[in-house]
Amino acid sequence: MAAAGGAERGKIAEALNLARRARDQDTIVRPRGIDVADILLGIKADGLTLQVALLSDPYLRDTLKEADIKAQFGETVADLVQKVNWLNTFDEYRPTEIKEPAQAELLRRMLLSVVNDVRAVLVKLAYRLQRLRLLKNQDGELRQRIAMETLDVFAPLANRLGVGQLKWELEDLAFRYLNPDKYRDLANQLATNRATREAFVGQFIEILRQELEANHIHAKVYGRPKHIYSIYRKTQRKELDLEELYDLHAVRVIVDDVATCYAVLGLVHGRWLHVPKEFDDYIANPKENGYQSLHTVVIGPEGRPVEVQIRTQAMHDFAEYGVAAHWRYKEGGKQDAVLDRSINALRRLLESRDDDQSMLEDFRAELFEDQIFVLTPKGQVVRLSKGATPLDFAYHIHTEVGHRCRGAKVNGRIVPLTYSLKSGEKVEILTAKHGGPSLGWLDPHLGYVRTGHARTKIRQWFKQQDHEKHLRAGKSILDRERQKLGIKEVDLDELARHFHLPRGDDLLLAVGRADIAPAQLANALKLPEWQPKVPAAPPAKKPLPPATGKASEEVTIQGVRNLLTYFAHCCEPKPGDRIIGYVTVGKGVAIHRQDCDNIIQLPPRKMSRLIDVAWGTEPEAFPVELEVKALDRKGLLKDITHILAHEHINIVRTHSETNGDDQSVVMRITAEVSDPGQLSSVLDKIGQVHNVFSARRLQHG
Repeated sequence: MAAAGGAERGKIAEALNLARRARDQDTIVRPRGIDVADILLGIKADGLTLQVALLSDPYLRDTLKEADIKAQFGETVADLVQKVNWLNTFDEYRPTEIKEPAQAELLRRMLLSVVNDVRAVLVKLAYRLQRLRLLKNQDGELRQRIAMETLDVFAPLANRLGVGQLKWELEDLAFRYLNPDKYRDLANQLATNRATREAFVGQFIEILRQELEANHIHAKVYGRPKHIYSIYRKTQRKELDLEELYDLHAVRVIVDDVATCYAVLGLVHGRWLHVPKEFDDYIANPKENGYQSLHTVVIGPEGRPVEVQIRTQAMHDFAEYGVAAHWRYKEGGKQDAVLDRSINALRRLLESRDDDQSMLEDFRAELFEDQIFVLTPKGQVVRLSKGATPLDFAYHIHTEVGHRCRGAKVNGRIVPLTYSLKSGEKVEILTAKHGGPSLGWLDPHLGYVRTGHARTKIRQWFKQQDHEKHLRAGKSILDRERQKLGIKEVDLDELARHFHLPRGDDLLLAVGRADIAPAQLANALKLPEWQPKVPAAPPAKKPLPPATGKASEEVTIQGVRNLLTYFAHCCEPKPGDRIIGYVTVGKGVAIHRQDCDNIIQLPPRKMSRLIDVAWGTEPEAFPVELEVKALDRKGLLKDITHILAHEHINIVRTHSETNGDDQSVVMRITAEVSDPGQLSSVLDKIGQVHNVFSARRLQHG
């Protein structure tokens, strides 16, 4: 073992020399392998991971051949270095350009690397942390993009892999760049009362230590560090002021074994009054990422709440270092099980292979939320994301149970399928003998499912159903949109061409399978009397020389005039066409039609170059007359106008007629909307208002 350790130290020294030389010779300011290895050393990563970090220095990527790494350090190290380079080059900042990868593709690469070997992602996380540390002197727009990407992708992944130390710093630095004023405000508030708070926590710790010594319990007791982004999220989520947070005063107790954890809990609850709803037993019910600890809040001296966390040293190490410490545990066991569970959960996200947006939504929803624990009728414990519904529970039990779910009981009481489950509740699913899910279950506004697992299974069901069912569902949705918008006839083939589909039946199938959303469909429908005013013809369709820039006189770019523009040859947009701008390199903004093939087939990495453009000074608003039928009640008109205001729709006039016999009311509202998609969306929302029977656009002529 000693010889092996010595050989490993020799390899690390060789890699260190190469990384040191790379740092000294490279003139570009970017994350260095030495700094990344130092971060990984702090989370107790193994020697092989340190070698990979050192050899992944961006300068070595360009100057050191893979064959040389394999010969000098072995195949495993060479393969991991290649994976890290694959991750690093995807979103690397170069002085000459800012590459903006699509988050879904970045996430997919990260997940694939986790599935193959989690150490590649650990190194990548450390590179991202070092990049954030270097960002303070970089361009503000670049800082914002990287910080947002960190909160969306990297910090949740660090959380899933249990690497607490990386997660906290990634979050705090990203938050500092994204919201510097709020960050500074919270930091100042924490600093203002720091001395008083520390004195109070010190007093509490001394009382607790005396209590532990009196009961012959050996423990380390200390104050828990504060993480500003975590505090910010709690103030937002719980709608509390800083001083109202329970864990502003926080103490951590480290003991030798699990039995002692519960003994300490008993002493703490015996000495101080505790807050029952703030107690969590993550030892009996670990978090999905393997985190274990007892959390409780007690009312300490002067009536101030104190959060106490109690755990063993092994639990603490895992909370701080997560899977980074996996290879240091030679006996495997629990750590192996946690790693396998994390990787399997991440692998499931790759099921959304053809749906980038769904994968991102599922990732954010599942990997960064607290867990709840509910019971089956037989008393088995089921772990779900906080906010999960009975439908999520049903799909967790079995896919068929989810498909055939028609109702649910919680603690013996019937609840709606949108009910948010809470820890400790007993859930029973009521099923039909036959049948499948409803398309409405996929609508995020209705709140039927929270977990990505359930959404994926529902989507798969609809994709696997037979041809006729999809056709019928698609025709039903199209008819509903047509009637809602007041359209008598629809040219199916023309509509199919808009979506680049060969036939009308293919369009209906795509709509029925939920590949085309109702809002997309509404936006593509043409209302005969709804035509924009034709602005003056633009002076030219071909690129204008840089000296003139005259095309911009007829096009407004995100509200700004007098920018250099030209009309793209590929689609030759004409006044009245729906248009979009593409920022070119050195030639200004190219104006395309929105349905231009070059725009529709644009690679994800170039999507960020698209900007809103419009003919004339402002987007055209169209007057439409809406008819709302409802049962009259106090506040009805206010609720409807609130929806219109929230959607930024101008109300021109309203007229209501109430039937005194049955208290029904017919409202006619003239409003100005920008496109059919907006109209369809707002009619759906009005239709969900309490007491509303129907909402539609009135036809004329």
